[in-house]
Amino acid sequence: MYNSSSLNEFLLLVFADTRELQLLHFSLFLGIYLAALLANGLIITAVACDHRLHTPMYFFLLNLALLDLASISSMIPKSMANSLRDTRAISYSACAAQIFLIAFFLSTEYSLLTVMAYDRYVAICRPLHYGTLMGTRACVRMAAAAWASGFLNALLHTANTFSIPLCQGNVLDQFFCEIPHVLKLSCSHSYLREVGLNVVSACLFLGCFVFIVLSYVQIFRAVLRMPSEQGRHKAFSMCLPHLAVVSLFLSSGMFTYMKPPSMSSPALDLVVAVLYSVVPPAVNPLLYSMRNKELKNALRKLI
Repeated sequence: MYNSSSLNEFLLLVFADTRELQLLHFSLFLGIYLAALLANGLIITAVACDHRLHTPMYFFLLNLALLDLASISSMIPKSMANSLRDTRAISYSACAAQIFLIAFFLSTEYSLLTVMAYDRYVAICRPLHYGTLMGTRACVRMAAAAWASGFLNALLHTANTFSIPLCQGNVLDQFFCEIPHVLKLSCSHSYLREVGLNVVSACLFLGCFVFIVLSYVQIFRAVLRMPSEQGRHKAFSMCLPHLAVVSLFLSSGMFTYMKPPSMSSPALDLVVAVLYSVVPPAVNPLLYSMRNKELKNALRKLI
């Protein structure tokens, strides 16, 4: 039996029991982590150094790259270190910090993707008002609001999760600390507070989702009315990378937190966790650079 006052560490899920497979897991995660660092680092440097990319769209892209770097750095290194050292332990304080950081960065990223949908809507549906609606001050305020909302959401969830008594062991069925798996260790009915917070978060999530969908309905209607094929191609080139990133982020996250309990299993939870936590930060730079000529030219010039 454990309780929150005597609990000083958690045991994370390991990918493999044999030393060879542990080293393979370390190598694979190291490769993905370095690829994410390089790709996002190049985008950040290119946007910061190329004055032609000092526009609202690339300002938000720079913020997205920073979030991807931060989110993958809050999950992967500890798992790699555990595989390398053949251990499962993570301290109580480190687990709380990891939960806060993951919730902070993922919540902020979702808010930022919503802001980016608005930026695309204004650019295509209201181009004459773009300079007014998306001025420097307005962009900074929207980005700051996204970061602040993510911080507040993470603070509330983390404080509530670790205020609940934990007495059902210290083993987490995940390779990083995640709120649902910590709550499984609770022996108190106060988890209902977390349910209340989840309902509020779900309402905000649904509101952002509806806003993104409605924005793209208006965008595609405007694009299809364009007489010029070159104009349609340019508009799709601006929107499809963002739409691909949103789809990847939402599909993996929704499947993780909304799948029925009958589909839950340690192996499936592990695969889905990798898909929504490890894959997007490494893939997002590729999605944004494939169809974006300005960004490609800036990266070639930088390299």
